[in-house]
Amino acid sequence: MDAPTPHPRPPRPKVVLTFPGQGAQHARMAAGLYGVSKSFTSTMDHAFDAFGPAGRTLREGWLAATPPAAFDDISYAQPLLYAVNCAMGAMVTEAGLRPDVLLGHSVGELAAATLAGVFSFDCGLRYLSEYIGVYRHAPRGGMLAVAASPREVEAHLVPGVVIGAVNAPRQVLLSAPEEALADVEAALRGAGITCSRARALQPFHHPVMRDVITAHAGLLTRPPLHPPHTTLYSAYTGQELANELATDWQFWTGQPAEPVLFGPTLEHLLSSGPHLLVEAGPGQSLTALARRTPAVARGDAKALALLPARAGEPDADIEAVRAALKQLATCGCDPLSPDF
Repeated sequence: MDAPTPHPRPPRPKVVLTFPGQGAQHARMAAGLYGVSKSFTSTMDHAFDAFGPAGRTLREGWLAATPPAAFDDISYAQPLLYAVNCAMGAMVTEAGLRPDVLLGHSVGELAAATLAGVFSFDCGLRYLSEYIGVYRHAPRGGMLAVAASPREVEAHLVPGVVIGAVNAPRQVLLSAPEEALADVEAALRGAGITCSRARALQPFHHPVMRDVITAHAGLLTRPPLHPPHTTLYSAYTGQELANELATDWQFWTGQPAEPVLFGPTLEHLLSSGPHLLVEAGPGQSLTALARRTPAVARGDAKALALLPARAGEPDADIEAVRAALKQLATCGCDPLSPDF
């Protein structure tokens, strides 16, 4: 009697680490890992030391039960998001997770590029420090999250307002200086369209940022750039980042003026086969977006977050990471050995 033909094993899903950007910051984000995970703590302390005297202020604001009034400003949110994203990515890779793809949203793309070896963590920290100095010259403004498609939104745009990000088929972010942003918010609410302010105090991903960088580009130190050693997708190009762009300094300095196409980029990535998306940063915003994609709905992809949606009890971060790492093991990943 012939032996039964073994069923072929399904292909291992590609592991994608995702990193959130501006708007994902919240009080004590990932702070439960600080002083517990050696890797996470070391990365965060390195960042605070690199910022010099400002690093002490960043650490105090990050660990405070009630964040400072300027927590959503570029001076707090951007360096803390970059540091936390990089610290989370380093922690899970040192635990044995081997990502096949890295993908970030806005400043999260800088963290993804760092973990892909495009530039070092020190270079990224120096860039963020100088970047804050440059974009202090940006006009006050912000971003508006709108539950509508780009086409629906375009009919209500007023002068000075642009689509700064497309996060899903019916989820966009508008960007504008403050007066124009208030006008479009009133117009959208008047039309019965759901919208809310994103946690940003500058008009990121708006052409006005191009004028700022043009006027102050001399304040930025160009770091050495290298081709990524891990596949890096860019939410600005909508596809895998070519080596030529990854090593083009103007590509990185131009990002604050360009729209983020996270939704289309994610759908393009997921169209290539089974994937396991792991959000390695504060909150669960990118996981929520991923779960709305057709690939996840069909079961062709899975999405999970390493951290809770918001800060909770002191042990909540550790418990969430442990639970996520156990879930990864059931999804085909090798057993992981975290340092806590």
